[in-house]
Amino acid sequence: MFDLEIYEIVFIAFFAIAFVFGFFAQQKQFCFSGSLKDYIQIKSTKRAASVVMAMIVAIISTQIFASIFDIDLSSSSYFKSNINYFAIIIGGALFGAGMMIADGCSSRSIVKFAQGDTNALVTLLFIAIFAFASTKGFLFVLVNGFINNQFMIDISSNLSNFTLNIYFVLVILVLILAYFVKKVKRVFSLYDGVIIGFLIGFAWFISGYIGAESIEKEIQVQALSYVFPSAKTLEFFTSYEVTELSIGVCIVLGAAFGAYFSTFFNKKYSFGCTSKMNFNKLKYNMIGGSMMGIGGIMAIGCTVGQGLSGISTLVFSSFLAIISIGVSGFITGKILPDFVAFLIKKVRIPIIKALRLFLSHFWVTHVIIVHVCKKKNKLKWLNKCPNFRKN
Repeated sequence: MFDLEIYEIVFIAFFAIAFVFGFFAQQKQFCFSGSLKDYIQIKSTKRAASVVMAMIVAIISTQIFASIFDIDLSSSSYFKSNINYFAIIIGGALFGAGMMIADGCSSRSIVKFAQGDTNALVTLLFIAIFAFASTKGFLFVLVNGFINNQFMIDISSNLSNFTLNIYFVLVILVLILAYFVKKVKRVFSLYDGVIIGFLIGFAWFISGYIGAESIEKEIQVQALSYVFPSAKTLEFFTSYEVTELSIGVCIVLGAAFGAYFSTFFNKKYSFGCTSKMNFNKLKYNMIGGSMMGIGGIMAIGCTVGQGLSGISTLVFSSFLAIISIGVSGFITGKILPDFVAFLIKKVRIPIIKALRLFLSHFWVTHVIIVHVCKKKNKLKWLNKCPNFRKN
């Protein structure tokens, strides 16, 4: 009935995978930046536990798929031969700080936009614009020059981009999960992490095994990521030269539609729950989105791209990236409220008070001078002014 090419099957499969991702990410509000924010503000580890569970399942499912179906994970973008660890660390730090400033990473912004958050749309646009600018636009020379800086690459080459031992990684993650969960019965509530983690492994299977049979169009071995795909989506909808879909566009659209569909089954976070635009936050959305767009390109991925897809390959640079994102996000989350409060209390309010005092003092002085001078008739020219002329 449907005579589809293999690459078209791959596109549909990635749309479906992203759709399921968006659905469960919206249902349980799955979020890397949100997990940091919850821990910083209310010491809650619920969402953090889901993130760690997703990491564990992503690693196990990916390695099983790769082993059974002989998928060459080393052909993905995470295994760069001329890796620049400095770009990975700085890019991760930019992304981590940006996601806390904008109140959501790239995937979280898609989910928030799909549930009616208009501020998240601003974040998404700036992620896409600056990711595109970093790969094909006015920032390309600067960003590409930094990523491919030979001096930094030579230093980075002293430590090869090796793959970590799976048992060592899983033991560390299980210990972290045990610290977050504390009670065994809570593990059963982390089904969102299990499903999302499995989707990562399944995405590697689709692109690495089924996509390998594509003759009409070459399919790159990849899983889920949301920074560069956001740029590809922006290009798809704005450039007349781009007329064909790509996996990146399918990933973004799939997640958005999945999250939107989920709002009909989520009473707590139904559509429009955060729809009112907060103009005071727009500057944070723009700044944070810009930082994530640039940082995501430098770090070769976002919290999902590196934090799930990247680490599922067990490559060292992906762990370096997500650690950089996490540390930067945590520090930013700790100091950002105090920094904003400092600006308001120590800078903005004194300036406003001083300005008001100056204007009130100026006005009182002005009225007194005018009154005295008119009374003594020393400023005769004031009588010519309609505002001061006697009736």
